[in-house]
Amino acid sequence: MNVQEQIKEYISSQPEPKRSDMQELHRFILQVLPGCKLWFLDGKNSENKTVSNPNIGYGFHTIKYADGKTREFYQIGMSANKTGISVYILGIKDKTYLAQTYGKKMGKASVSGYCIRFKTLKGIDIDRLEAAIRYGVEASLRD
Repeated sequence: MNVQEQIKEYISSQPEPKRSDMQELHRFILQVLPGCKLWFLDGKNSENKTVSNPNIGYGFHTIKYADGKTREFYQIGMSANKTGISVYILGIKDKTYLAQTYGKKMGKASVSGYCIRFKTLKGIDIDRLEAAIRYGVEASLRD
C-alpha cells in the first residue's frame, strides 16, 4: 500500500465529523504546500507496539541531534486524537512563538510549542492556521 492509500485509509477510519474535518484539512494543507513530500506513520515502533497516534506528514525537515546525527522527518503533521485533531508544526526553534503569536487568535484551540489541537475545523480560524503552517515551513528553511 502506498502513502496516499495509507492516508486515505487512515482518514476513512475516523468517525464523523472528524473524518470530514481531516479530509478537508488534508486538502487544505496540500493547497498550502503543493507538491510536498507526503508521509504516513502508523504509530508503531520496530516491535509493532503502538507508541503514538498514527499521523500524516507533509514536507521535509532534517532534525539535528546533539550527538551530530540527523533524521529526516516531516515539517507539518496531522493526527486524530481522542477529542479532535492535532496539527504539528515542527522546526520552530522558539517553542513559545506559536502560543504567543497564534494562541488567543486561533479560536477554540489549544496551542503549545509545536502543536495546535482543536475539536472541529469550524471552531478555529483557518487563516491563522495557514499563517502558522507557512511560518513553520519558512522558519525551518531559515534555521
